Amino acid sequence: MTGLRKRGEQKKVMWAYLDTKLLLHVFCLLLYLSFPSVASSPLYPSSCRSQGQFSLSGMHKAGDVVLGGLFGMHFISVFPDLSFTSEPQQPTCHSFDILGFRQAQTMVFAIDEINKSTNLLPNVTLGYSLYDICVKLGIGFRAALSLVSGQEEQFILDKTCAGTPPVIGIVGDSSSTRSIAISSVLGLYRVPMVSYFATCSCLSNREKFPSFFRTIPSDAFQVRAMIQILNHFGWTWAGLLVSDDDYGLHAAQSFQSHLAHSGEGCLAYLEVLPWGDHPAEIRRIVNVMKKSTARVVIVFAHESHMVNLMEEVVRQNVTGLQWIASEAWIAATVFQNPNLMPYLPGILGIAIRRGEIPGLGEFLQQIRPDQQHNNSYGNNIVKLFWEYTFQCRFTLAPAGLVEDGGTLCTGQENLEDVETEFLDVSNLRPEYNVYKAVYALAYALDDMLQCEPGRGPFSGHSCGNLQKLEPWQLLHYLQKVNFTTSFGDQVSFDENGDASPIYDIMNWLQLPDGRAKLQNVGKVKSSAYKGEELIINEDKIFWKFETKKPPRSVCSESCPPGTRMVRKKGKPVCCFDCIPCSEGKISNKTDAMECTSCPEDFWSNAQHDHCVPKKTEFLSYHEPLGIGLTVASIFGTCACAVVLCIFIYHRKTPVVRANNSELSFQLLLSLKLCYLCSLLFIGRPRLWTCQLRHAAFGISFVLCVSCILVKTMVVLAVFKASKPGGGTKIKWFGVLQQRVTVVVLTAVQAVICTVWIVSASPTPHKNTKYHYDKIVYECAVGSVVGFGVLLGYIGLLAILSVLIAFKARNLPDTFNEAKLITFSMLIFCAVWVAFVPAYISSPGKYADAVEVFAILASSFGLLVALFGPKCYIILLRPERNTKRAVMGRNIVS
Repeated sequence: MTGLRKRGEQKKVMWAYLDTKLLLHVFCLLLYLSFPSVASSPLYPSSCRSQGQFSLSGMHKAGDVVLGGLFGMHFISVFPDLSFTSEPQQPTCHSFDILGFRQAQTMVFAIDEINKSTNLLPNVTLGYSLYDICVKLGIGFRAALSLVSGQEEQFILDKTCAGTPPVIGIVGDSSSTRSIAISSVLGLYRVPMVSYFATCSCLSNREKFPSFFRTIPSDAFQVRAMIQILNHFGWTWAGLLVSDDDYGLHAAQSFQSHLAHSGEGCLAYLEVLPWGDHPAEIRRIVNVMKKSTARVVIVFAHESHMVNLMEEVVRQNVTGLQWIASEAWIAATVFQNPNLMPYLPGILGIAIRRGEIPGLGEFLQQIRPDQQHNNSYGNNIVKLFWEYTFQCRFTLAPAGLVEDGGTLCTGQENLEDVETEFLDVSNLRPEYNVYKAVYALAYALDDMLQCEPGRGPFSGHSCGNLQKLEPWQLLHYLQKVNFTTSFGDQVSFDENGDASPIYDIMNWLQLPDGRAKLQNVGKVKSSAYKGEELIINEDKIFWKFETKKPPRSVCSESCPPGTRMVRKKGKPVCCFDCIPCSEGKISNKTDAMECTSCPEDFWSNAQHDHCVPKKTEFLSYHEPLGIGLTVASIFGTCACAVVLCIFIYHRKTPVVRANNSELSFQLLLSLKLCYLCSLLFIGRPRLWTCQLRHAAFGISFVLCVSCILVKTMVVLAVFKASKPGGGTKIKWFGVLQQRVTVVVLTAVQAVICTVWIVSASPTPHKNTKYHYDKIVYECAVGSVVGFGVLLGYIGLLAILSVLIAFKARNLPDTFNEAKLITFSMLIFCAVWVAFVPAYISSPGKYADAVEVFAILASSFGLLVALFGPKCYIILLRPERNTKRAVMGRNIVS
């Protein structure tokens, strides 16, 4: 970009110098027309000669109104040595350009067609004055100044300047650089200039170029069209080559701007093709192309810039590239030869809209040199064309302007006898733009002449007329012109003087003989309703690659869904690494910049390309752990039922009746509730199960421990009552007191549970802290204090039972139930002491499993320790189920 900036600064200095010089020149030319009073001065004659005339080749025809034209009809111009020791000679032109001459003849044909028309300018005869500018800025300036000021050798100073100016509008130039320079001067005098090939977007600046129009779309549209082609084929990594002139440099600036704005691609390199012969620079540029990973090369340059480049491409054997050509060289026949086809396979490019001009072919065939009217230097371009085509010379041809050698021209040669692309009207592109430019000026003039006096757009509602026609008056109508060509294309200009944007998309089809043929594969156009529209017929495109498909041209392959792009440090935005999305995040599109987090209840799948519902986890009836605990709970419940049945059946036996059988029945019922309450901890937590599970657990175990506590107290009281003076103690432990004690102790737990549920009820909770990819359904206790009080109360009763039972462990009875109670309560306390740390450290469903296990373990411990020995005696040792045995009498084993 530094190089581009320096070139831009140099061009600004150059244009400033040229503008100043040109303004002075125009001022000098117009000075003669500005002072009619000088004619009466004795110091000056009545007429003056101009400083000099420009020797320009061209074609001229008189008319009521004259249109000017600037066309490049020679490739090379030679300027004489400016030693200023003698009068400087005029520059000379060489290497005739057939296509430039055909464009000029298209303007002649259009004017001749308009003059024959009865609908357009019926009473006005158009003339023309066309000059060959030899694709040189200096000669183009000479021609433009000659058109606006005239080529008369003498200026009569005592006559007025009233009347029609030399030309009222100019068709041309074909070059953006020359158009910028020429229109900047013509714009000062509001002389309309309609270009047919200048595409620089800078020419759309109405402040700098107020009188410039064009029938070719701006480069800004061409750049956007190329970017659309890149996007269509997925080419995000491309090289850009531009010519070292306004056309190329402005295209590069526009391309970078639009590419950065779209964010859909970037440039691997940007190189400026130098003017002239610079082999070292061309070699360096080709080396850059060869080493780059970009497989697509875009070129905004003229045909003359491409010749040296292609020679170096062939020399270094650079193949495998997909070229995209601008409109300036897509149709260049010089490259469509078998030697270059291996290096330019299937070029895609933007081309000017092709049109058809009925009658042009016949008109071109009728061109003949006129010995009477085409023998002057300024009106001899047809003769130069004739000499070039037939390789002959006219006797009167000026030396140095035709090729040496050849035979004598007669003027009767037949154009159909030679092979020349001059007569090929099958692919009219610049010519079609010339045709539209001439008609645009003609329609504007026609609209002006149809103005009704008193209703005109000018001061005092006046109208323009041929007698006092001013070029700026034509600008008003040219801005509003709107017509349709015979080919069906609508011609109009926007507020910047740009034509309706439309381009053809072309492709080079390789023929069997190795040559290339230009074929239309689509178009790109812009409309107010649909915006910019790209239409490509991919089936017609010729791809000279092994796959017969478009090549891949990316700096980094697209990041698939499930990954995100991370830009490589120091590289363009198209160069990146693909980083997998982290857990819980996804990207469901290609080339995602960021990964998005999944909703709360969802998690990323293994590919991280979409969210899936999180796995749910709770102690289920369908998993082995839940099934095992359920079976154990049911088994315990059944065991209690069996023991209860045994006790009921043997309720009158001494073992059952000993130590209050009613408490034994209550204890068995409470144990059965303990087993059953464990089932509330299995299954998906619901509000009612969360509220009921801890309440049922707390009340069931308090009922169980209360029975054991009362049982222990009764054993101790009975023992003490058997001693002298202890009879009064037993009355405090009657059946009623036992029942009341159990009920009161259980009621306290019921109150604790009620207060807990009312104040801070346990609720179902979705816990995602344990596993990010799982939802653990659990019951939040609501109040840790409430849960702690519930457990603490159970523990308090259990400790009291242990202490009392421990105190009564050495009673002398043969069947001492206190020992069994002590052992069972030790098991109970051990289980629940171990429960606390295990519960706290167990995540998710395992916490519920630990609690269920603790319930079942303590319940089985109580059931086996308290009722196992009794069932053993009842079922297996019935001889010990006697009053004597229970009372400690001697029995024989």
